[in-house]
Formats: sequence, structure tokens, C-alpha cells
Amino acid sequence: MFTERTPRVAAARQLTRRAGRDKDGRFLAEGAQAVREALAWARVGHGRVHEVFVTAIAAQRNAELLDQADEQRVPVSEVTDKAADGLSETVSPQGIIAVCDLVDQSVQDALKGAPLLVAVLVGVADPGNAGTVLRVADAAGADAVLLAGATVDPHNGKCVRASTGSLFHLPVARSRDTEAVLAACRDAGLRLVAADGYAERDLDQAERAGELTGPTAWVFGSEAHGLPADLLERTDSALRVPIHGQAESLNLATAAAVCLYTSARVQRSA
Repeated sequence: MFTERTPRVAAARQLTRRAGRDKDGRFLAEGAQAVREALAWARVGHGRVHEVFVTAIAAQRNAELLDQADEQRVPVSEVTDKAADGLSETVSPQGIIAVCDLVDQSVQDALKGAPLLVAVLVGVADPGNAGTVLRVADAAGADAVLLAGATVDPHNGKCVRASTGSLFHLPVARSRDTEAVLAACRDAGLRLVAADGYAERDLDQAERAGELTGPTAWVFGSEAHGLPADLLERTDSALRVPIHGQAESLNLATAAAVCLYTSARVQRSA
């Protein structure tokens, strides 16, 4: 049984930090759902699962999942509870962790084909929000999620957990060059629509005007500051989610859900 001092466990523990992930080109997917989706992702050739670490109790609970790993010739290594805790970024570790290739690809590859709906996150710092937007984008049938500027690493443990496996379902790309990301969206035939709580026009007005029927890249800003004015000027339109009650605003993930699902519904009924 591996302990926290076992070299392979110690090497995997470095993947809880962004520098370690970027250096090794790998990240950790924790929990049965994440490991299940990682194995499915690897099975179709999108990337590789290098190893699964599991505690004795988690092995009993996830015997079918470990059989699947064996079938795919993924090494399964039993670890102590303390070793598993060191690989986890949660208060209540689930005791099963997969070491996976990074899922992100180039922006150009993520936008291959003829995308109809894309989510662009600019300067989003909260990994929970970023992961939830990934989940929402997947559920809404989006074609890709692009992370631009100083946005959180999608392989961050909290982001991976919040995505509940959706990180493995759709193309994900990240680039520090926000301008290049927006230009790539335009080149792919996407209309850039900024989600802005202070916009003059709202989502309902845009829908009635028929503005959401075409290929759309929704651009979402940071939780605290939204999108900067100079970036707003470079989008094709800025829209706010209409608030009919007394709430001051919606958080990023909720607003993204409303925007993406509205576009998905309009596009599918067009």
C-alpha cells in the first residue's frame, strides 16, 4: 500500500498546484464521478488517465469503476487514508483520484467546425464559478468554453469538482491573450455578446429582436468587476439579464446559465 512518502504519490501531490500541473501536463480528478468521466474521456482517445489512487474503503465502494480502469490498463494503486488526504483539496475526501492528461487544447482547435454557442470567461478568478459555468455550458449544449486573460486554471481541484465531469465533455481552451481569443471567435463566425449587468438592453429585448438566433459567443467577466469598458466596446452587443424582482444582481454562474440556455433555446427553435 502506498503512503504519502511513496514517490508516485509525492509526484501526484505536486499536481495540486498550478505550477506542477503545467510542468507535468497532468492534473488530478477526484471523486467517483470525475474518475468515471475521465476514464470515458480516455477510452475515446481524447487523452490518457495515467493512474488511479484509491483507499481501501473507496475501493470497496467503487469496485465496478476500478474494473473499468483495469480493462483500460490504467494502473490502480491502493493508498493510505493520509496519502489520499494529501491528494485531495476537499474537507471530506472521497478516497479515489485519477491522474489525467490536461484537457485543454488550443483556441483554434476548440473552435473547429462551425460552433453555434461558446462561453468565454475573462478574468474569472473563482474556481467554483468557473467550474459551474463549464457544467452549465455542457448542459446547454455549448460547443466550447474558452478561458481568457487571468482566468483560473480549469484543472484547479475546486473547478474540476464544480464541473462534475463536464470538463471532460466539451472542448476547453485557455489563453492569456484575450484579444486573440475574441479574434478567434470572430474568425469562427461567432457574434460576440457581452453579459453586462449595466447594459441598456436586456436578454428579452434581444430575443424578441431575433438577435440570438445566429452563432454566439457569450463573454462573461469577473465576479467582482465584470468586463472592463474597453473590452465591452469590442463586443458586438452587451446585454443584461432582466431582473423582475428586488434582487440587486445575479452571480456569474446563474447569469451564465440564463444567457446560455436562452441562446440554446432560441437557436434550437429557429
